[in-house]
Amino acid sequence: MDTSVMITLGFLVFAIVMFAWEKIPLSITAMIVAVGLHLSGVLSAKEAFAGFVDPNVLLFMGMFVIGEAFFATGVAVGVGNVVHKFAKTETSLLVAVMMITGILSGFLSNTGTAAVLIPVIIGICKKSGFKQTKLLMPLVFAAAMGGNISLIGAPGNMIAQAGLQQAGLGSFGFFDYGLVGLPILIVGTIFYATIGKRFLPDAPSHQPDGAFEGNDDYSHVPSWKKWTAAIVLILTVVAMIFEKQLGVKLYVSAWIGALVLVATNVISESAAVRSIDMKTIMLFAGSMALGGDAMVKTGTGSVIADLIVNSLGASPSPIVVLVVIFVLGVFMTNFMSNTATCALLVPIGLSLASQLGFDPKAVLAAIVIASSLAYATPPIGMPANTMVYNIAGYSFMDYVKAGLPLIVVSSIVALVLLPILFPF
Repeated sequence: MDTSVMITLGFLVFAIVMFAWEKIPLSITAMIVAVGLHLSGVLSAKEAFAGFVDPNVLLFMGMFVIGEAFFATGVAVGVGNVVHKFAKTETSLLVAVMMITGILSGFLSNTGTAAVLIPVIIGICKKSGFKQTKLLMPLVFAAAMGGNISLIGAPGNMIAQAGLQQAGLGSFGFFDYGLVGLPILIVGTIFYATIGKRFLPDAPSHQPDGAFEGNDDYSHVPSWKKWTAAIVLILTVVAMIFEKQLGVKLYVSAWIGALVLVATNVISESAAVRSIDMKTIMLFAGSMALGGDAMVKTGTGSVIADLIVNSLGASPSPIVVLVVIFVLGVFMTNFMSNTATCALLVPIGLSLASQLGFDPKAVLAAIVIASSLAYATPPIGMPANTMVYNIAGYSFMDYVKAGLPLIVVSSIVALVLLPILFPF
């Protein structure tokens, strides 16, 4: 085995152990991994720290500022009051939050959708007394599930589409993934509204960060500031919806909105800077060095995938292939970027389908759905998971306890529907 692969596997094990143990902050563990991968020669300095200019990090930063303005002016609490009139219990609110988030994520960036809704949910919780810990995690999980409603819901969806087209094997329809993704969203929502509630944290595992806290009394805030904060948020969301038509990236739209809010003094420069949660940025950027760069560059992800696929033998049954490729995707996506997981598994899946005479759409659909089930780890698979980690005061094990049951439920739904809707 190549030395770089062994080093990367070592850092992967170190990260998993330290994330679960949490004797030092997750953001520090992530940065130790990034620095270690550079000092060991696996990554260049530029590669190790490239996560700090990743589009998702830039999106985080812009949306933190917009979220702060949305909350500090009292607009979030006002919206919360309206929603609370229709969702008077914590359970009904959870259902509404998950379904709204999931559906929006099918057509918007799931990370962007979560970023927009987080301050709204916090405002509702402050007004109603509901627990943030019971709502913010389902919100980001719903964002991940909703990404599979349409072809444009997540980057991995398009990676599979591109692989299929480049191989001259046809293409997926706009809502093909949704045949499985929408039932997963519905079942996942029902799960958390019923027996799944017991797996969600009752209280923060550590002191939550002060993001979007503000003052409960907003009577002193001028109306024009409230209107500006609300309009900027709405226009930012619209710009995200029409990203391709406008030719403006999500993070650019977020930063335009953030700059407008500071330039018009809706919030001060100091408040804007304070709103950017550097612990979240460090956690994501450091984890990207491992999951987004080292695992791909060294071929460690491919080594893991090849070992498992090769163990199938010469003539495995379609069901065995489906289960193995699905479980492999789920495992990998919780320890590396879901986009990178798709990028690694799609060519393997196409090769496997060709060798065994299976329908490539069936194999790739399984990979896409499996790669979205990144519920058990906060910093790696899904950027939105990272966003609420510090805000809600979650721990790594909170994600494991709440996320693993959802992975099991979602996997059962997927493994029942995939052979029916995408026969091998």
